[in-house]
Amino acid sequence: MSSTRRELANAIRALSMDAVQQANSGHPGAPMGMADIAQVLWADHMQHNPSNPDWANRDRFVLSNGHGSMLIYSLLHLTGYALPIEELKNFRQLHSKTPGHPEYGYAPGVETTTGPLGQGVSNAVGMAIAEKTLAAQFNQPNFDVVDHFTYCFLGDGCLMEGISHEVCSLAGTLGLGKLVAFWDDNGISIDGHVEGWFTDNTPARFEAYGWQVIANVDGHDSQAVADAIAAAKAETSKPTLICCKTIIGFGSPNKSGTHNCHGAPLGLEEIKAAREFLNWPHAPFDIPADIYAGWDAKVSGAEKEQAWNETFAAYQKTHPKLAAELIRRLSGDLPADFVEKADAFIQQSQDKSENVASRKASQNSIETFATLLPEVLGGSADLAGSNLTIWSGTKGISADDASGNYIYYGVREFGMSGIMNGIGLHGGFRPFGATFLMFMEYARNAVRMASLMGIPNIFVYTHDSIGQGEDGPTHQPIEQVANLRLTPNLDTWRPCDAAETAVAWKSALVRKNGPSALIFSRQGLPAQPRNAKQLSHVAKGGYVLKDCTGIPDVILIATGSEVGITVEAAEQLSVLGMAVRVVSMPSTSVFDKQDADYRESVLPKSVTKRVAVEAAHVDFWHKYVGLGGAVVGMSTFGESAPGAALLKYFGITSDAVVETVKGLN
Repeated sequence: MSSTRRELANAIRALSMDAVQQANSGHPGAPMGMADIAQVLWADHMQHNPSNPDWANRDRFVLSNGHGSMLIYSLLHLTGYALPIEELKNFRQLHSKTPGHPEYGYAPGVETTTGPLGQGVSNAVGMAIAEKTLAAQFNQPNFDVVDHFTYCFLGDGCLMEGISHEVCSLAGTLGLGKLVAFWDDNGISIDGHVEGWFTDNTPARFEAYGWQVIANVDGHDSQAVADAIAAAKAETSKPTLICCKTIIGFGSPNKSGTHNCHGAPLGLEEIKAAREFLNWPHAPFDIPADIYAGWDAKVSGAEKEQAWNETFAAYQKTHPKLAAELIRRLSGDLPADFVEKADAFIQQSQDKSENVASRKASQNSIETFATLLPEVLGGSADLAGSNLTIWSGTKGISADDASGNYIYYGVREFGMSGIMNGIGLHGGFRPFGATFLMFMEYARNAVRMASLMGIPNIFVYTHDSIGQGEDGPTHQPIEQVANLRLTPNLDTWRPCDAAETAVAWKSALVRKNGPSALIFSRQGLPAQPRNAKQLSHVAKGGYVLKDCTGIPDVILIATGSEVGITVEAAEQLSVLGMAVRVVSMPSTSVFDKQDADYRESVLPKSVTKRVAVEAAHVDFWHKYVGLGGAVVGMSTFGESAPGAALLKYFGITSDAVVETVKGLN
């Protein structure tokens, strides 16, 4: 006898309340409230194969309200993914595959890390953009080899977060017809009934964005949910929001519909009562065989993937070059000749020795690398003319033509960064997005999430110091570079000229296990001479740019726009009879990863007189200069004036470096 939809949904409810209770921590309310919606979606619509979670043409599912993580863990376990019941019993425990919020790379089938509310839906928008753009670039008549939906569950908290406005607005503009979002309209957040702080007309809001809105769907009526999903999938020109009225903690007789079941275990007595209410007599974590059979998607999933494999095999025969390129891009591999051509461009940049702003050098690098890599998907938060992110082959994507390679994000720094994370997770692209370094602050948490997930996105930040000038302290970064450098798994580069810029771009593009932040100047910078060995050492993050004979009396360490004045200071000190070494350190994190012998060869411990020079916060540099060293930099906010005047006023000059060295004991 087959199980009913409600019985199948109750398996989610039981697993969720039992796991949260066993962990004595978690959020049972959302999984219990959305279980009926999830059952219809996953049983009748999700295109996936539990035996191959990485199938390229699978539908993507994002739980933006990630606190309800037991919902997705239950779904993955029940449908047949390699997530055994022992992992659900180990919910929220050290090194389990079921952490408190879904984390990418832990459990198979988790497409992205969610928890910071609103970011999941931003990732979903990115995935939908990736699907639409990849389809436009590769699908051919009779061969829709890229053809899948992105489904996103979200709650009131996601909609209250400002990032949801940024990304859902853009989703409507781009006509993402294969994006379907389910709003869990339960009226409850941690503080209680949301009517005291969230009274937006959400359906009208999304209609204004250009979405199809299906309002007032009973989230506990399976047929109503099924009808809504069918209508959503039938509308291919715009994304859809399905507004699901649900009862948080459905099945809990005394706590459902209240904040008491939102973020705390129900308690043993209430779980006992819930079992009776739901007619679920089974012991904790005990799922009957007929329930497992009703959920199992391994056979149907394998059949769906096999059908796609057959279509793709025919596509390979008819369009072999396109098929090979799609396989390469989805695998994340670079073209076989990329490194050789990139190295040739780096040497060319060194040979030309142009005195240009590093943002202009970055544009030159983009011109070269985007031509070599069609998977580059660029963008800027309404600052393309200042960030210099447009290249000769730029083609913007739009609702009518998504085959381009550039996203005009508008003034949406946070949204841009979250969308980039979704694009990177989807596969097939290497996204970069740009803004002023100061406005990294708007996007900070999405940058952190990219680092946490190990997504090799590229964040481009220009106008990197007080040297940007007249816009004043609101636009002049001080602590931002240190903030980025302190982020685990984020490689931050601040190159000093065109050659270092080219190396930074190459390093970011070949990296596979984490993001890179590339920081560029507004003002022009002098090119630095290097021999072949020095040029090869740029990729090590720090190297000896200018050396002396014998053991140095002092080591000067600099990055970016301050390398030039540091070299000038070294020359002045040499005239005074001092033996000076100049170390350019474009990436401290990359330098720190080098072996001890190399780091010692650059910064010998025996040389304790050290000065770091950077037009950013001084505190970061003490790990390199030590207690006996000094830092020429910033410890206050800037001012509004021409850049050269500010650098002189704040003492970011070669003369100041010389005087600082003289003052060392």
